[in-house]
Order: sequence, then structure tokens, then C-alpha cells
Amino acid sequence: MKSFLESKAMAKALRQSLAERNIDMSHGECLELIARQFGLADWNILSAQIESAKSKLQPLPLPSGWFPTGFTDTQRYRIGLDLTSPGCALIECLVGKETDLGNERFACLMQSIDADSYRGTVSLTASIRAEAANVGTIWMRVDGEPGSTLRFDNMLQREENGAIYGTSGWIERSVVLDVPVEASSIHFGFFLKGYGKVWARNFRLETVAHGTRTTEMAPQAPERKTLPKQPANLDFTGISG
Repeated sequence: MKSFLESKAMAKALRQSLAERNIDMSHGECLELIARQFGLADWNILSAQIESAKSKLQPLPLPSGWFPTGFTDTQRYRIGLDLTSPGCALIECLVGKETDLGNERFACLMQSIDADSYRGTVSLTASIRAEAANVGTIWMRVDGEPGSTLRFDNMLQREENGAIYGTSGWIERSVVLDVPVEASSIHFGFFLKGYGKVWARNFRLETVAHGTRTTEMAPQAPERKTLPKQPANLDFTGISG
């Protein structure tokens, strides 16, 4: 089955086929017929959908100093500068809810910096907005030695002033964390979880007064599993199932 992106070629083929049967129709009339075949009212609507789809096929330029995290699926998410809105970065899911995103349901744009200039308490502030998004949020993490997380907050645990959902206008959000002397790096950015779009702009990272209330996420207790009382099948004679 042909894609609607091939509509002009389909209209040309239709016109040629009709001409062979001595039926004279203009290219514009054939375009209107193709639009109706795709369930749309007219060619103008189909043309707009084609332009929108083609624009999504083009990768967005990445803002200097920022990068997508390694787990971001660039086949299903588009990340970078929103060329229609200067000063804004965009994360957009390119598939609809009929497509299963699997385990990698996040797309994130971030940057990492040395912690030396930010000892004390640090505030990350940005404005974000969303369109049909499952979850959109900013986040910040303070690390010690590689692989050691000292502080973290992505706003997902908050009941107020937290992550945004669905469709919203511009909303300012902040994350505040302590940067202890043993910290070696600070990482921050924004992400989209699931479907939809999230925009971000006006990031600010600055030290704030000592004693400012932090927003660090409370550590979650690991789920306690029920374990066997004794080891089993040490000689590999048993078969599962």
C-alpha cells in the first residue's frame, strides 16, 4: 500500500490512466481524488499533512553543549532546536500510541559539567511546556566518583510544582540540590517519557544561599523479595517447568 507521502506521484499515475481511457482530468482534480482516498476533505489538508510529515523526517540541529542520552531511540524520538521557535529545544515522539515504545520510553537532552565551581547549594530553573505528553520534566543529578550518585531530583515524586502532563503552556520549574565537597560532576537537562512533545527554554544554573530548601528525591526502599529458605538443584539434575 502506498504512503500518502507519494500522493503527487499517485495523482500523476491516475491522470495518465484516465487519459488512456479518454477521460480528461487535470492534475489538481486528481490530487483532490487522492485526498479523498485517504479520507480527507481536500488536497490542502493532505498537502499540510505531507509537509508536516516530511519535516519530522529531518533531524533537528543539536544546541551547542547539549547531547541526547545514550538510551534515547533517535528512530522514535526527535531531539534538538525547534526551528520554528528560537531559543527553544524540543523533544518529540515521532510515533503514535498505536506503536509500542517497548522498554526505552524516554528521550532526554542533557549536559554535564565539572562540580568545582558549584560547591554549596545549586538551583536549576527552566521553563517547559507540553503537547499531548505522557510526562515532561527537568532534572538534575550530582555525582561523586563515576557511577556514584550523591543527589538527584527529576520532580516525578512531587505533588505540587512537579512534572507536567498532557498539554500545557509555559511553566517554570526548579530543582535545588546540595553539591558536597566530594562531588565531581553535575548533570542536568529535560526529558519526555512516552508519547507527545515537550519544549524547554531559559535554563539557569546558579548557586543559591546556604540553607535554601532542597528538592532531593527521597530514596525509595528496595522491594523486598521472598527468597527460598534453602539452595536448590545444586547438582543440576532438576529441570524447570
